[in-house]
Amino acid sequence: MTIACRPISADQHLGFIAERGSASFLQTPAWGKVKSEWRSESIGFFDGDALVGVALVLYRQLPKLKRYLAYLPEGPVVDATRDDLPELLKALVAYAKQRKAFAVRIGPAIVHRRWHTDTVKAAVADENVTRLSEVTPDETVLAATRLRNQLVHGGWVTDETGHGFAAGQPMFNFQLPLRHEDGTQKTDDELLKGMNQLWRRNIKKAAKEGVVVRQGGRAELADFHRIYLETAQRDGFTGRSLGYFEKMWDALNAEDPDRMKLYLSEHEGDLVAATTMVRVGEHAWYSYGASTNAKREVRGSNAIQWQMIQDANAAGCAVYDMRGITEGVGKDDPEIGLIQFKVGTGGEAVAYVGEWDYAINKVLYKAFDLYLKRR
Repeated sequence: MTIACRPISADQHLGFIAERGSASFLQTPAWGKVKSEWRSESIGFFDGDALVGVALVLYRQLPKLKRYLAYLPEGPVVDATRDDLPELLKALVAYAKQRKAFAVRIGPAIVHRRWHTDTVKAAVADENVTRLSEVTPDETVLAATRLRNQLVHGGWVTDETGHGFAAGQPMFNFQLPLRHEDGTQKTDDELLKGMNQLWRRNIKKAAKEGVVVRQGGRAELADFHRIYLETAQRDGFTGRSLGYFEKMWDALNAEDPDRMKLYLSEHEGDLVAATTMVRVGEHAWYSYGASTNAKREVRGSNAIQWQMIQDANAAGCAVYDMRGITEGVGKDDPEIGLIQFKVGTGGEAVAYVGEWDYAINKVLYKAFDLYLKRR
């Protein structure tokens, strides 16, 4: 086996990502500072002296034991077409074992299947379809299929039974491509024309109502957080603390001053919507969003999304990523509104290869798995 894993510097890590063009923001050195309750390190995959892959590894200790789960959220960052991927994975496991890991969890941000706009719309409209995976994808990526097979044969396991968001990162995401197939950037007019009639009408209405979208600074995270908690109460999820967003802002923007941005959508001086956007190279993510219960008719949420899309496009991004969706498309599905909102942008649903575990110590892994399920 020629592949070896060893620690690398943050500069080496970021340099590899820059050469590659992008990677998940969860695989940047800064994300380890955001997740300070985990121990973190940057590692490199070396073929001889050549750096061929990188990863941010987060270590979570088992209660009362000096044993750890080694977690690579949306990682490692590697070329999925490499012939020696099985050797790379073995090197990762061997390194994690040296670091006293009882298991390794990976979730490569590699698209396996795509469903285009019209396919998603048809699935939502079809009463006989309840899950996106019941519909034949418009594209299946061969390299990702091969990776899945290699993981299975290599003793890795995955859990695809969950209908909602898993404990880790979502397998299903929604993305808006910002480039043509030949690699040229789309114009803002082309992106607007790709949206459905309702989105275009709501963007136009927001402009007519005088909604103004601007970028905010760190001090205005408190304003975002106020309506974020209002959103959490309305939509029934547990919100994060203001301190979390401040930590995220400080860590990501210390690494790159353009990494994280705050957007504020205002109507006649009132804050009606707010969002955060994260960018790593050619990939931009809508990471968190919030809106007020009041003045929903002025369509501040559509206006703020449109501004972020335009800014991502102006920055030369290939993808505007609206992050996780569930695959349920039945009319009674609790998350159906989220898919309907996102598909209006003219984007596509994608499924990554998912999160996979390798049990180094099967007894500890089984105990940890039971502990997670009880939670």
